[in-house]
Amino acid sequence: MPLKKEVEDKGYTQLKQDLKTGQLCTVYVFHGEETYLREYYLDQLRKKLIPAGFEEFNYHKLEGKALSVQALSDIVEALPMMCEKTLVTVTDFDLFKLNEEQRGQLIALLSDFPDYCCLVFVYDILEYKPDKKMKRLYTALTSTAQIVEFKTQGQSDLINWVTRRFKALGKEIDRQSAEHLIFTCGSLMTGLIPEIEKIAAYTRGAKITIEDINAVADPVIDAMIYDITNEISRRNYDAAADTLGKLLKMQEEPIVILSLIGKELRKLYTARIALDGGKDRYWLMDIWNMRSDYPAKLLLGSAKHFSKEWCRSGIEMCKVLDVQMKSQTGFDSEGELKLLLMRLAQEVKE
Repeated sequence: MPLKKEVEDKGYTQLKQDLKTGQLCTVYVFHGEETYLREYYLDQLRKKLIPAGFEEFNYHKLEGKALSVQALSDIVEALPMMCEKTLVTVTDFDLFKLNEEQRGQLIALLSDFPDYCCLVFVYDILEYKPDKKMKRLYTALTSTAQIVEFKTQGQSDLINWVTRRFKALGKEIDRQSAEHLIFTCGSLMTGLIPEIEKIAAYTRGAKITIEDINAVADPVIDAMIYDITNEISRRNYDAAADTLGKLLKMQEEPIVILSLIGKELRKLYTARIALDGGKDRYWLMDIWNMRSDYPAKLLLGSAKHFSKEWCRSGIEMCKVLDVQMKSQTGFDSEGELKLLLMRLAQEVKE
């Protein structure tokens, strides 16, 4: 059974095509969690539309917080200087929170938008939440603008990108090590870039290994939670407690850590069921909506050390502790988390 193919956002696909052909839209909405891609394609738009040296007159960057539609219209309608186009970006302008008068002005602007301007609404801190109840604005925006969501990239594309980034730094990385890097540091390109640079600088040889990654990479919280349960499977309480200590020093809330440990135990339980029922990693991927088979393989490997009874017992411990944390005043949540790990480690069979 092949890995699930990521469905690429239509707006994102169209944007790439627009840049290739030069047939750009006049209005775009850029949103989504992959900020690296968002900034990359903003830069590609700038290069396509504004010749070098003419940015000061034709590239306008606006903040949406205190911006009025009238001020935006004045800038959009200003003619380009010694250039065919202008580019206007507006960051965090909450289009569907405008009052009725502002909405009417925006609808009028979009309905008669100048062809010499490219306007990009960028959602950075704010989330893009289109409100279909505002029918006139929603229709005006969707009929004029190309909505582009920058999603986390599919696993194959991400591995290829990681490989290219290391190659540019004079290093090689195989697929397994690239998968381990993505599992350890997360799948957002913005977060992976500094990790790649750090690992490449640390590695003496030409080839990046898993050991190199583990030596210097800063893991995301999900990877650290996996490490905790993995160390417990070896009855290595000290190593599990050390990782827990790192999470607490990072000021992660104990209730959040407990929730993630509980989730990891539920994953282990389903992995144990998969092993007992002859299911493969693809079944596990489908259950937990995984984008890669790498974490599924890790789960199946860890589940070999646990019984279904141990998983159920651990899940019940987490439920009890969750209630205590939420209901008892002055509860020692950090101390109880450490005791939870000790009890889990003690119950693992030799």
